[in-house]
Amino acid sequence: MKSKKQVRIENVVASASLHKEIPLEKVASILPNTEYNPEQFPGLVLRLNKEGITSLVFSSGKIVCTGAKSERGVGEAVKQIIKEIRKAGVNIRAKPDIEIQNMVASGNLGMRLNLNDLAFKLENAEYEPEQFPGLVYKVPASHITFLLFGTGKIVCTGAKNEREIKQAVDNLVRVLRRLKR
Repeated sequence: MKSKKQVRIENVVASASLHKEIPLEKVASILPNTEYNPEQFPGLVLRLNKEGITSLVFSSGKIVCTGAKSERGVGEAVKQIIKEIRKAGVNIRAKPDIEIQNMVASGNLGMRLNLNDLAFKLENAEYEPEQFPGLVYKVPASHITFLLFGTGKIVCTGAKNEREIKQAVDNLVRVLRRLKR
């Protein structure tokens, strides 16, 4: 029986360098969609409400951006962040260096999973149902980790791009099918 797997990116965390010092107090005083409390945290929180993106902007010009749903969405979010900072009179000219740190995807493999069985058959797997209802599976020789649930639902974390997620999920399905035999 062929499974109908579905996978969707939930969040992309990226860092970027704007190659420019950012006067955080000035930005916070001009932009309404910011929070800045340097006694508690050295960065400025900048929210792009329409897009659901939150970014941390540091005076060094480094930013951390969360909430994008794709690699392309990260680039668009960084452009929007620069546009917002420019509204505060900060001239940013250099092209930002953007690096994806982590992608989180969720999905459904379209097959039920016997987690007790998989806990014994899969290397690098941890399953403690009294603590957490999912099996944690660290993909060997990879930075990708899956949470597997008996319903066939999954969460994938640690990928750096969409291609890695697709390959990891395809490989996971192959491994699970092989173990079911």
